[in-house]
Amino acid sequence: MLDYQKEFIQYALDCGVLKFGEFKLKSGRTSPYFFNTGLFNTGAMLGKLGQFYAQTLIESKIPVDMLYGPAYKGIPLVSTASIAYSQLKQDIPYAFNRKEAKDHGEGGVIVGTPLQGNVLILDDVITAGTSVRESVEIIKQMNATPAGVLIALDRQEKGENEKSAVQEVSEQFGIPVISIISLPQIIEFLELSKGSTEQLEIIKAYRLQYGI
Repeated sequence: MLDYQKEFIQYALDCGVLKFGEFKLKSGRTSPYFFNTGLFNTGAMLGKLGQFYAQTLIESKIPVDMLYGPAYKGIPLVSTASIAYSQLKQDIPYAFNRKEAKDHGEGGVIVGTPLQGNVLILDDVITAGTSVRESVEIIKQMNATPAGVLIALDRQEKGENEKSAVQEVSEQFGIPVISIISLPQIIEFLELSKGSTEQLEIIKAYRLQYGI
């Protein structure tokens, strides 16, 4: 676990974004932890989140020409990540899509820099992979190249088959999917922090049952 990953987990806990307990997921499973990036809901929190996205991109060494955020969750993510990246490394263009095409003014479905070159998609998590598939289609329609996907958390959890949604997206489109943190880092964080042994064992058991 890298220092910024450890810092991100602690920050997510402090902001109430990462919680431990019992949480019913859409899949019907009862998870021992819950993660909601929507709770990074102040200017300071969002600014800090952007720094973690930018650090992860720099660490990945994936060559990208611009960032893209799918509406609606991806809009604040791509905005804050591009600002942070410009402060940490260099200026970078960004864009996001409209849910409905605009037929007046500049028109179209894209707001920001026209999609070009290697485009990195930013999202919070991947569950069904729907927004990524839509994003890949939009990027290809603009004759640009999907360079990968950057998310906040990879739960590394099996779906209906033995693969996770992240694995399915990566294999289907032949692009890397990177994350600020994944479940193994949360487990390592709990081990290092010497927190609740009971909570740690519950999460390990959940991973054993549902992990990829």
